[in-house]
Amino acid sequence: MSCTRKKRRLAVLRAKLEALLADQESGRVRLCFGSRRLFRKQFSREENGYADHAAWKKDWQAERSSQFFVLGSKDEASGNQSCQAAVAPDGSLRLRLRLPYGWGSTSKHLVLEGVRLAYGQEEILQTLSAGRVVIAQTKTGKLFRKREGAAVGYRFVRDRKGWRLFASVEAQPVLLRTSHLAGAIGIDMNEDHLAVAETDRFGNLVEVRRIGLSLYGKSEEQAKAAIGDACRDIAQSCVEAGKPLVIERLDLRKRRAELEAVDCVRARSLSSFAYAKTIAMLKAASFRAGVEVVEINPAYTSVIGAVNHARRHGIGSHQGAAYAVARRGLGLSERPSVREAVVPTRNGGHLTFALPARNRTKHVWSFWAVVRKRLKAAHAAHARSGGNRLPPAPLLPKSRALGATRALPAKPRHANRRQHCSADVLDDLPW
Repeated sequence: MSCTRKKRRLAVLRAKLEALLADQESGRVRLCFGSRRLFRKQFSREENGYADHAAWKKDWQAERSSQFFVLGSKDEASGNQSCQAAVAPDGSLRLRLRLPYGWGSTSKHLVLEGVRLAYGQEEILQTLSAGRVVIAQTKTGKLFRKREGAAVGYRFVRDRKGWRLFASVEAQPVLLRTSHLAGAIGIDMNEDHLAVAETDRFGNLVEVRRIGLSLYGKSEEQAKAAIGDACRDIAQSCVEAGKPLVIERLDLRKRRAELEAVDCVRARSLSSFAYAKTIAMLKAASFRAGVEVVEINPAYTSVIGAVNHARRHGIGSHQGAAYAVARRGLGLSERPSVREAVVPTRNGGHLTFALPARNRTKHVWSFWAVVRKRLKAAHAAHARSGGNRLPPAPLLPKSRALGATRALPAKPRHANRRQHCSADVLDDLPW
């Protein structure tokens, strides 16, 4: 972002702040029921297809009265005072809605028969049948009857087809189906994919995956659908493995501000990916599936994954970061496992640099802070030399000494079991 655009943005924000402060001092409250967009259409009626002001006002009044919400209470019968539901013999709901005073009707209530919900019918029925009356005591020692149950809120929405009913109840906790004793599954979130790494209870790598999630240029609904499918897939994997999900606690505002000052393209990708929405959907899918979610500090997980795990297991840097996230969720060691770092690059090559000496009197993160500086310097030097644009060198028999990696999924599920040696001895492996 250029200096001129920053100054213009700062001036706009200051003007908005002054307007809000002026409204606060004068006690003015700006509310617009019916959407501000529809309200402004009265000033350009011909462009918006209105013949006169009366036609616009008809749509305006219809929009303002298109929905209403009835707040629930756990102390009331059926979880709501103004709209009480009862279960009919056929399993449907019978709603008794209290009408406002002076509505013009002879009856004080409106009864709706045969109401069925397309989703969540069983949850609503369980909530209505869970209410009970208990004996409570006041501060003075007097006993009284008190109802204990769950609040049920109802939202009535009118669209082109008619009125729709939405019922909301408090989500009940699901039985936990994962345990740290089995291991963990770590997630590393990136602009175009999710890197997933699974470990056993000792922290050994079991499996790595890459879930493509390119959202740039897609609509909001398309992005929600893609993120939802990926989150359900990850939650189901956690349930099948019986392992908790470990994610990073990210400060998105700080990261976006840093990228805007360095790389506007990556900042745009970061905004389009919607990290917050992905984290929220991961937590929601895990809650419904009974998966425990562990949030950890994301400090130096990418550096640890690239230096400690990428070359050792033949995986990429992002998958190594997911592996580091999973190990941190289990509380395992993060000490350096090599003396010379060999880090893979985007084009399939590698970077090599020596690691600094570690001061064991300090926290291990102080060591990784120095390693991150050297890693950035190595990537910058590699980019200046044009190494990112060159094709990777072919794998030779002695390329393992240079730190070449193979992009194969690691899945040593039976590494701790009995192994059998081959009868013949090979001079060298056929790389």
